[in-house]
Amino acid sequence: MSKPQSDIEKRKQISVRGIAQVENVTEVKKTFNRHLHYTLVKDRNVATARDYYFALAHSVKDNLVSRWIRTQQFYYEKDPKRVYYLSLEYYMGRSLQNTMINLGINSSCDEAMYQMGLDIEELEDLEEDAGLGNGGLGRLAACFLDSMATLGLAAYGYGIRYEYGIFAQKIRNGEQVEEPDDWLRYGNPWEKARPEFMLPINFYGRVIDTPDGKKWVDTQIVYAMPYDNPIPGYKNNVVNTLRLWSAKSPVDFNLKFFNDGDYIQAVLDRNLAENISRVLYPNDNFFEGKELRLKQEYFMCAATLQDIIRRYKASKFGSRDHVRTDFKHFPDKVAIQLNDTHPSLAIPELMRILVDDEKLDWDSAWDITTRTCAYTNHTVLPEALERWPVSMLESILPRHLQIIYHINFLHLERIKKKFPGDLDRMRRMSCVEEDGEKRINMAHLSIVGSHAVNGVAAIHSEILKAELFRDFYEYEPKKFQNKTNGITPRRWLLLCNPGLSDLISEKIGEEWPVHLDQLAQLKKWSKDKNFQRAVAQVKQENKLKLAAILEKETGIKINPASMFDIQVKRIHEYKRQLLNALHIITLYNRIKRDPTAPFTPRTVMIGGKAAPGYYMAKQIIKLICSIANVVNNDPIVGDKLKVVFLENYRVTLAEKIMPAADLSEQISTAGTEASGTGNMKFMLNGALTIGTLDGANVEMAEEMGNDNIFIFGMTVDQVDDLKRKGYNAYDYYNNNPDIKQCVDQIQGGFFSPGNPNEFKHVADVLLKYDRYYLFADYEDYMKAQDKVSATYQNQTKWLEMAINNIASSGKFSSDRTIAEYAREIWGVEPSWEKLPAPHEVIN
Repeated sequence: MSKPQSDIEKRKQISVRGIAQVENVTEVKKTFNRHLHYTLVKDRNVATARDYYFALAHSVKDNLVSRWIRTQQFYYEKDPKRVYYLSLEYYMGRSLQNTMINLGINSSCDEAMYQMGLDIEELEDLEEDAGLGNGGLGRLAACFLDSMATLGLAAYGYGIRYEYGIFAQKIRNGEQVEEPDDWLRYGNPWEKARPEFMLPINFYGRVIDTPDGKKWVDTQIVYAMPYDNPIPGYKNNVVNTLRLWSAKSPVDFNLKFFNDGDYIQAVLDRNLAENISRVLYPNDNFFEGKELRLKQEYFMCAATLQDIIRRYKASKFGSRDHVRTDFKHFPDKVAIQLNDTHPSLAIPELMRILVDDEKLDWDSAWDITTRTCAYTNHTVLPEALERWPVSMLESILPRHLQIIYHINFLHLERIKKKFPGDLDRMRRMSCVEEDGEKRINMAHLSIVGSHAVNGVAAIHSEILKAELFRDFYEYEPKKFQNKTNGITPRRWLLLCNPGLSDLISEKIGEEWPVHLDQLAQLKKWSKDKNFQRAVAQVKQENKLKLAAILEKETGIKINPASMFDIQVKRIHEYKRQLLNALHIITLYNRIKRDPTAPFTPRTVMIGGKAAPGYYMAKQIIKLICSIANVVNNDPIVGDKLKVVFLENYRVTLAEKIMPAADLSEQISTAGTEASGTGNMKFMLNGALTIGTLDGANVEMAEEMGNDNIFIFGMTVDQVDDLKRKGYNAYDYYNNNPDIKQCVDQIQGGFFSPGNPNEFKHVADVLLKYDRYYLFADYEDYMKAQDKVSATYQNQTKWLEMAINNIASSGKFSSDRTIAEYAREIWGVEPSWEKLPAPHEVIN
């Protein structure tokens, strides 16, 4: 047993740390000035605030580079199994603060900037969000990259470097207007272009038979240029890589135009090829079958697989005789995870490479492909599932269509053998759908070509097995798994809520950011008055900060003593922002009926982007803004109720919202939300949840107990029963005076006095075409909201529940999720060990 430290030893350690801190601050200042001078070619007389941001970003990146190189050297020397995460979206947000925290240099950088007369928070605010994703799926991919690096996995993210990310949302006259997100206009200090690894990608052409097999010829070539982005683990010296591909035209483009002497036209036509990586498709949970989107998906898969195979060939397992490559070890050294069906073309592309280029026989190639690939499903909504027209594939990827047909033929032969004579089952399980226009079902292809298929919450995975993929589950039950989503505690607590982070560290030590289950130790302080007071003070400070931001941006003065009731996510009918709107109208009507009645003051905030072509979602935004206009300008209401639509919701705004929230709205119809991750971020930051038993809400309730969450509404089974019986919205409208009053106000022009028919379509959807049963859950939702109001009045009880929420969040770390993927799908073991600190000079 080691002896306790003496006071002298402790003082020595503090002194050593102090000296190191001074040295670090001095080094940061020196590096900062060097970059300002040599990289940006500026001095302090002419430098702008943005120059200072770039100088700091380059200084921080300097601390990454040797670790980045050393990590890749380590992987090359040890040659572990590598994990490749393929995603069309990465919603990364900002990198500066996250990088400083993960490297453990944030306090040194903060002090250095302070000594130079600069405000580090102002510099951080100048960084553009890397908004290369739409919502939950893209943000999940970003959290997973953080966890893979923190767990020491030899992992690589692959995606597209969109020139324009998710659009910037402006609210003008209560309506969403989209503006392009030109996030690269000032440059990106974090990325490193790698033109030496530029790769050719083929499109169009035709397939011919040769004595050697099939050959894809007469193709049009586009080049994929990689840009590498560092992904630092948390204080473990590991820096992994996110490689994003950018489309480039070939050098010898459009020879025809050169021959005709039309040089200008030839140069201009380069843009056609480079459009592939120009812009992110702004749809969330909605499939849009455009040719450009298919090209984006194949472009990413083809470039990534060439890169994976190049790396495999360079490993000690790859080369058998310096001429041919031995692929038998490929699945032992490579794991490919498909983040939804967007990268599902990786399956036929890997088959094409193995069969056509590497000359493997079909059965060997198929065994390698299925053992290498795994598929994550993110949705049960039919409109979100990808189904590509055969005619489009035939034109753009003719060889891949042949391969998909052959995969499907052999798949159906296996089905026929197991279920002889069951033609209906074969039709349901086919990758080729022949009702109307012939299409390829990419989810079916992903299941057939993978060794593991997972949902992203326990209830979601059960729905996949029982409904969406029931036939596939009955055929291969061992293939199906659950991997409940998680979030990175580094960004979603340590970075965004330093006040609460410090409180937690004082109580349980500083290991929790990598062992989030340690938060369970906080349960013993849930009733402690002093701890409750400290938590309440942190929450109030966060609320005051958010209120100041919103007053500055919207002009709306918020009561910081009111309950902050927040729903932030993409605007979609299934997420039921409209149910939230009905609650606001109901509260407003109650106040108007009896202004002197006791009322728990609320500020209701709703934020999120609607897909540009999604009419109903845009109408929901307009209705919320119109309700806000009426409520906020009614003197009888005063400070009791305020409504704010949060413009341009994105990662950086979420980092300010989550710490300030009192109530989290997770109110989707049971059986529609795959998991949700915003629910976890609110929970981790001490907000209470009002929600249905949908997605990860179910597991959150299990972790914290039903006493610490406000559950309402139908279960999945009850929704199914209602669907079978038939749902008649008019029954609720005629029998519930509150519902009737709300709908009459919406369709009668109460919220749009200048245009009485403005929201007639919204009322029609509610009364005639509502697939998400808002009225069926309305009454229970109102009762739950009344319970929320009553509980908020008892702050002792509320704070106890809030602390229990924080203490029950351990399961929802993305570290736990990734550890499960690693062990149960990828066949690798996570490591908590640190890499040795690298020397500045790398041999």
